[in-house]
Amino acid sequence: MRYLTNLAKAAILCALTMLGSNVHAQLPSSSDRNSIMAIDILLKPDATMLQHAAANNERLRKVYPEGFTFDAAHTPHITLLQCFVRTADLDKLYAAEELVFAAANVNAMKLEAFKYYYVPADATTGVAGLCAKPSPEILKLQADVIAAAKPFMQETATASAFTTPHEDPATDAAFIKYISTFVPKMSGEHFNPHVSTGVAPKEYLDKMLGEPFESFTFSPAGAAVYQLGPLGTAAKKLKEWDLNQ
Repeated sequence: MRYLTNLAKAAILCALTMLGSNVHAQLPSSSDRNSIMAIDILLKPDATMLQHAAANNERLRKVYPEGFTFDAAHTPHITLLQCFVRTADLDKLYAAEELVFAAANVNAMKLEAFKYYYVPADATTGVAGLCAKPSPEILKLQADVIAAAKPFMQETATASAFTTPHEDPATDAAFIKYISTFVPKMSGEHFNPHVSTGVAPKEYLDKMLGEPFESFTFSPAGAAVYQLGPLGTAAKKLKEWDLNQ
């Protein structure tokens, strides 16, 4: 998440004034401020994407009921950055990212969902999703978000950084490594903007990937920072901006 003339500063100040009444934050207790947290700086999709994501989630749960459903601990989203941050630095990170989102016309973005995908969750299952094409606008937004977060990013953490650890310590280790290397492995030319929609056996997902996909257009409806839960879910809202206001 990332970087001004006097005219640009004035525009951002105006935008921040408009955003001010629409910012929601959950502040950590003083006892937690020395901890490190795994966070996801993300975009919330509009109703069009939510409808498609919910339909795919329902489909996946029919073949794998143990998978997640969308709820308060599993928020549909497009990840811009996953990283580790000291809890004590969260307020500074929020302020830096607020400048980025205030300067960007995020809710005017048009994104094209064009295919299914999945990543392995373990030896037999995968986490599936709907991919959007990495447009120049969302690539720039991701670069700005990363730049703004960079001064606060920590190299690694323990399983306590998540809302809840995984049942298997090896899965914790794999996700810690994933987050530690998100930049550069999942950024820039490697960025895959997507909405995760559920879990299913790999054999089923391989067949799903071979199906025709009817493309559709959607837009971001908001931006937020969440603490990550198991399997990279956006589990606990820490900060939110309503970009439609």
